[in-house]
Amino acid sequence: MLWVKAFHIIAMVCWFAGLFYLPRLFVYHATANAETNNNISDEAANARFKTMERKLYRGITTPAMIATIGLGGWLLSYAPEAYLAAGWMHIKLTLVLVLVVYHLYCGKLVKLFAGDANTHSPVFYRWFNEFPVLILVGVVLLVTVKPGLS
Repeated sequence: MLWVKAFHIIAMVCWFAGLFYLPRLFVYHATANAETNNNISDEAANARFKTMERKLYRGITTPAMIATIGLGGWLLSYAPEAYLAAGWMHIKLTLVLVLVVYHLYCGKLVKLFAGDANTHSPVFYRWFNEFPVLILVGVVLLVTVKPGLS
């Protein structure tokens, strides 16, 4: 069980690393596009950001999400009645579901950037980038403290 837990944590760290970096790439990409709209053409940067976003999303972040969820399910299977009876676990699983939705929305944004159809500003992405931090804090506190919720 400890090996599964260790790999679950490693996968979670990789998933969050991707979810922290991908929106940061969106900030830079949107900034490059805004500069292009101001008659400063940088097609090489635009193409580079598209490649980086696609590879990060498909090659690292999505596999890490799948591994995190799969290993988490494996951990849950060791004592499902005990874990699912705990209120903190319900909140944690809800936060994980919210994070999956965020992840999928990032995938949509990758496709929008790939098609040169982004409509959000760099400022939007700066705020968007902060959301996974809130989820991380919540999940870590719940798993560590395991508050006795009714």
